[in-house]
Amino acid sequence: MAHILILGGTTEASALANVLAERGIPATLSYAGRVASPKPQPVPVRIGGFGGIEGLERYIGAHGITHLVDATHPFAATMSGHALAAAQATYTPLLTLTRRPWAPESGDRWQTVPDIAAAVARLAGPPRRVMLALGRMHVEDFAAQPQHRYLLRFVDAPAQRPALPDHHLVVDRGPFTVDGDTQLLRDHGVELVVCKNAGGTGAQAKLVAARRLGLPVLMIDRPPPTGARLVHGVGEVLEWLRHPADLGV
Repeated sequence: MAHILILGGTTEASALANVLAERGIPATLSYAGRVASPKPQPVPVRIGGFGGIEGLERYIGAHGITHLVDATHPFAATMSGHALAAAQATYTPLLTLTRRPWAPESGDRWQTVPDIAAAVARLAGPPRRVMLALGRMHVEDFAAQPQHRYLLRFVDAPAQRPALPDHHLVVDRGPFTVDGDTQLLRDHGVELVVCKNAGGTGAQAKLVAARRLGLPVLMIDRPPPTGARLVHGVGEVLEWLRHPADLGV
């Protein structure tokens, strides 16, 4: 009997969990634990890290995991690397389920940078009103450019005040609307949007809003892929489960 371990925290992971539950395929959904109140799921859920590669290997063995699906955030490079290493060590078939990256459209004013450090460096210069659409991760890195007024949007209220001397924090949970994000950018006089190329539709509204307002976007590219096979839809995962040897680890 198959037992699927879904490394989740994304809408894609939740969609896969729902489909597997509907089909009666045993699965467990694992959250990293960064969201205080994750949405209810139709399959068993575990929360927290595994303790590195060896911890994930032990979990796979102890719980009879037969297939591993990496449906983490496209920027969760460390977890994706651990998943690949643990899958190879335990001979567990691995598939990466991820959303397609965003691509600029007519009217967009994008500048791309390879990583967070490059984004921070690009903000050198006179003060501006900047929306950091990055969630909680990496916000502290931008304290190196303290001259700006930052607009932050988190899913949960932070336990500690963000380490930025001049900021406004909005606590809200998506999916967001284009009209709502347009008004948010207007209300705060945002002059630049900084975000990761996460892809998908749930967080795309800010990009459409920036296009509507003619605002520049500093887009952070995704980390290099791990080398695991990539798919972009739940249907492809189901096909893989029927023929795992075709895709391999």
